[in-house]
Amino acid sequence: MKRLLAPLMLAAAAAATPSAPALAADAFPSARPITLIVPFPPGGPTDAMARRLAEKLREPLKQSVIVENRSGAGGNIGSEYVASAKPDGYTLLFGTSGPLAINVSLYKRQGYNPETSFAPIIRLGHLPNILVVNPSVPATNAQELIAYAKKNPDKLSYASSGNGASSHLAGILFNKMAGTQLMHIPYKGTGPALNDLLGGQVSMSFTDILTALPYIKAGKLRAIGLASAQRSEALPDLPTLSEQGLGGYDVSVFFGIVAPKDTPADVVNTLNQAFKTALSDPTIKQTLRSQGIVEAQDQTPQGLAAFITTEVPKWRELITSANVSID
Repeated sequence: MKRLLAPLMLAAAAAATPSAPALAADAFPSARPITLIVPFPPGGPTDAMARRLAEKLREPLKQSVIVENRSGAGGNIGSEYVASAKPDGYTLLFGTSGPLAINVSLYKRQGYNPETSFAPIIRLGHLPNILVVNPSVPATNAQELIAYAKKNPDKLSYASSGNGASSHLAGILFNKMAGTQLMHIPYKGTGPALNDLLGGQVSMSFTDILTALPYIKAGKLRAIGLASAQRSEALPDLPTLSEQGLGGYDVSVFFGIVAPKDTPADVVNTLNQAFKTALSDPTIKQTLRSQGIVEAQDQTPQGLAAFITTEVPKWRELITSANVSID
C-alpha cells in the first residue's frame, strides 16, 4: 500500500508547488515589455530623452522598454491614457511641467489630476528655459532689456509655442515681475516661433536652452539670461534672470516618471532603482549635460510627489492672475 501511495503523494506535491519558471513569470517586470508613454510628438527633447533612457533601462530591468508617443492637448491625451491604465507598472508616463503641474489649472476640462491620479516614480531633472532676443534688439542683459521695453512699450514682442505653453507663461511672469508690457505672439509649435524670431518678425522668446544653443553660438540669437534657478553647464557664464534683478524667476521645464495610482510599492521601488541606474550611466550623464539638462538631486518617489505639490499652486496662481485658459 505504501508503495502505491508514494508516487501519488510525490505527484500531488509537485502539482501544488509552483515551478521556477512560473515563479519567475510573476516577478515584475518579467511578464512583458514596459510601455513608456511620451505625451508629445516624436523628435522633441522629451522624446529624445525618453528613448535614450529606454535603451539604458533594459539592463537593470531585464526587460524591454518601448517608447510610445500619444500627443495632443498639451500632453493631456497621453497623460489621461496612463492615468486610466492598469496599475501594474507596465504603463508609465514620461511627464513634464505641462501635464504634471500646469495643465490642471490651464484646461477647463481634464480627465486626471497630477497630484492624485499617479504614483510618482522619479524626478529626472529639468531643462532650463532661456530668454533670447533677435540681435536687432538693443539690449545685452535683462536690465537693458527692461529699460528699453518700458521706454518703448509697443516695440517688443515675444514668441511662444502656443497659448498656455511654458514659453507663454514665462512672458506673463516676466511682465509681472519686471513691470513691462511685452506683446505675446503665439505660434503652433517651437519651430515656427523660432523661424520668425530669427527673421526679426518678433523680438524675443523664452525657449529651451537645447533649441536655442546652436543659434546663440552662431550669433543668430543673443542670450539675455537663463530663466531658471541656477546657471547651466551649457552656458556657464550666462547669469540667470534672477541674478539680474528678477529674484526667484524660474520657468524651467521639469521631467518626471509616473505610473497609474495604486501601483504596488515594490513595483514603484523596482522602477525607481532602474531609472537611477540608467541615469548613473556615464554616457547618459554626458548626453544630458550636453543638452543643458540639470539632473535632479532628490530622485525618490516622495521627492517627485513633493515637487509636484509645490509646482501646481505656483502655476495656478500665475494662470489665474493672467486669466489664461484653454477649452
